[in-house]
Amino acid sequence: MATDLYVVDADAHAVEPLEFFAELLQRFPDHVALRTDTKLGVLIEGRPYPQYEGPGAGCPPQHGLTTAPGVDPGTVDGVLANADTDGIDEMVLFPSFGLCVPSIEDPVLGAGLARMYNQWASGFCAKSAGRLHGVAVVPIEHGDLAITVMEEAKGLGLVSTIVPPGLKERNLDHPDMDRFYAAAVALDMPLGVHGAPGIHLPKIGVDRFDNYIQVHCVSFPFDQMFAMTALVSGGVFDRHPALRVAFLEAGAGWLPWFVERLGEHHESRGDWIPNGWKRPPREYVAAGNVVVTCEPDEDALPCVVDLLGDRCVMFASDYPHWDGAWPRATTELKEHAEGRLPDDVLARVAGANAQDFYKLSR
Repeated sequence: MATDLYVVDADAHAVEPLEFFAELLQRFPDHVALRTDTKLGVLIEGRPYPQYEGPGAGCPPQHGLTTAPGVDPGTVDGVLANADTDGIDEMVLFPSFGLCVPSIEDPVLGAGLARMYNQWASGFCAKSAGRLHGVAVVPIEHGDLAITVMEEAKGLGLVSTIVPPGLKERNLDHPDMDRFYAAAVALDMPLGVHGAPGIHLPKIGVDRFDNYIQVHCVSFPFDQMFAMTALVSGGVFDRHPALRVAFLEAGAGWLPWFVERLGEHHESRGDWIPNGWKRPPREYVAAGNVVVTCEPDEDALPCVVDLLGDRCVMFASDYPHWDGAWPRATTELKEHAEGRLPDDVLARVAGANAQDFYKLSR
């Protein structure tokens, strides 16, 4: 088993500091306020973020981070030290609070919050000597404005753009989204589908539960299957064959089963979707349109590789969230791969696939 793996964490998280929220309140006093009901969080457009009670409840903010001793996500030096502890060479940092941007209804506020986060993320990662890479948020409900913000984010050096699993009144295969996808391809900007409960994104099945752990069990895999159904069967990859999309934080084991299920429908009733898929779903995986992240200790990983190849899976730790594996993420990946994955396959999953997907320099 290889011991000198080059490891790229394809889905870790930045944690916005208190100073970020102070600036948010100062910049947008008419739209953003602190909660006044003694609960942690903020109100944006009158809605609580996070919404951690009621149907589809999100995570209470005081429980969001791992309790593992030594975690220090608040500074660049702290993140890099934590990466070293876990044997991680580079990290791609998705937002924490910033995941809420797609839900903002006012376009000026949405673009302003997105730009604020993107500038902060770019500045944070710029201090890491190339080891940390930021991911952009955009006001995706607002058409050309979202494209403009994504173009600005590319100029800031951010390596991907988040899309939610679904929009408020549209799915990801809606024709209105084609200009956005064309712009992403033109920018060579991959997209990452990343949901989260409790931040007023569309509730995909989770409104049947009001216990956060039950919500968490179903939210991420439901989100990813919903998004993949739209993008694959809706013909998005046929209209934009160079588009790269990562389906994040749901593990990898669902992918072969769901690709097979989609394939059965394509084969038997594919022509029932006007302007939809032109090829069997498996071909979009083989072409690099579809990539997923795996859990460090995922027993199904060898099966995924066996059925769909070793190019469609990237390692991710979910650092520093409560359900992540830090500081043993890479250790668990190696332990679960030993005797089950060849060294060259493990090397692709551990780092090379993320380097290819995000176009990180080698």
